[in-house]
Amino acid sequence: MALLFGATTVNYIDRQVLAILAPTLTRDLGWRETDYARIVSWFSVAYGVGLLGMGRFMDRVGVRLGLSLAVGLWSLASMGHALVRSVAGFGVARALLGIGESGNFPAAVKTVAEWFPKRERALATGIFNAGSNVGVVLAAVLVPWIALALGWRWAFIATGGLDLVWLVAWLTLYREPGRHPRVSAAELAWIRSDPVEPAGTVPWRSLLRRRQAWAFIVGKAMTDPVWLFYLFWLPKFLEANFAVRLSGVAAPLVVIYVAADVGSITGGWVSGALIKRGWSVNLGRKTALLVAALAIVPTMFAPAAGTLWAAVSIVAVAAGAHQWWSANLFTTVSDMFPRHAIASVVGLGGCAGMVSAFAFQRLTGAMLEATGGRYAPIFAMLGLAYVGALALMQLLAPRLEAIPVPAA
Repeated sequence: MALLFGATTVNYIDRQVLAILAPTLTRDLGWRETDYARIVSWFSVAYGVGLLGMGRFMDRVGVRLGLSLAVGLWSLASMGHALVRSVAGFGVARALLGIGESGNFPAAVKTVAEWFPKRERALATGIFNAGSNVGVVLAAVLVPWIALALGWRWAFIATGGLDLVWLVAWLTLYREPGRHPRVSAAELAWIRSDPVEPAGTVPWRSLLRRRQAWAFIVGKAMTDPVWLFYLFWLPKFLEANFAVRLSGVAAPLVVIYVAADVGSITGGWVSGALIKRGWSVNLGRKTALLVAALAIVPTMFAPAAGTLWAAVSIVAVAAGAHQWWSANLFTTVSDMFPRHAIASVVGLGGCAGMVSAFAFQRLTGAMLEATGGRYAPIFAMLGLAYVGALALMQLLAPRLEAIPVPAA
């Protein structure tokens, strides 16, 4: 769990550097809102396409080798931002970063399925997913300091170098449970206490014929754009509405993403606790998802907040609720699908989420230019996305229960 938490942390540090520097780069390099939208949207579409291949790749080669190659690629891409200045150059760097980073979550979800029985997976997912918020917090603290002291290029180089440190630790320490020298027979029996599942992979066409897969795909497609908006546009929103510059962006982002961290771990724990009390998996997971969806609705009022910290408080609750949602949404895949299909389903859902985010980011840039920088219509869409997503998920998967999916 420490290794997965670390991978997710450096993953989010790298993807967040550009967002924190966006107001500075917009002024220095003369970007328009649509220029920035194009740059970040290329990350999303590359990440989404990468998820399709990465899910299959992790299922075939295993997470030790697969995640190592993914981290190596995104480290080089992150540092490559320091070599470009044009909109096109940043777009290429973001696309390569997206392809590499797309390996993290399929590998992490698959690793959790290999190391934990079902009753522990939601909490385990919440723990590694919390690294996303720690990464943003660390980026908010480190990036302004590095950029103001050494220049913006060094912010990309220094943060990309952290990935290589993690990579050494992963290759040194990680093994599958059955091959790990420190796993006892009793621990291995606990890990494998769920019914034995066949090995192999599942064709995409087989997965796409199942309503359960579409429940996850719809959930990701409707809510991933919200999280990507928080990641890539919040520093610009805070500057536009509250005149927050690079030197002052750390405190608001730290508050928002610490709240997200609490939501990630708490959300995974709550559904697991309900199930341990005798609730069905279906009722426990969906109750947790409903709480998150309702908590996000007030985010539509953030642009109308009278003060910076009122807006930050609203967004912090929404960020925590998103990660609460995310920890449980990811776990629904392992609730319904056997281990040999998990990474592929996560890949399909992640691809749908990122393609949707690509379109939403382009729409965001166009709306901001057309309205003179008004964020209210955008936040209105963010606030209602989760309630709508959960309603559709309920129609597609009225019950979260294991389904037979033969391996190829």
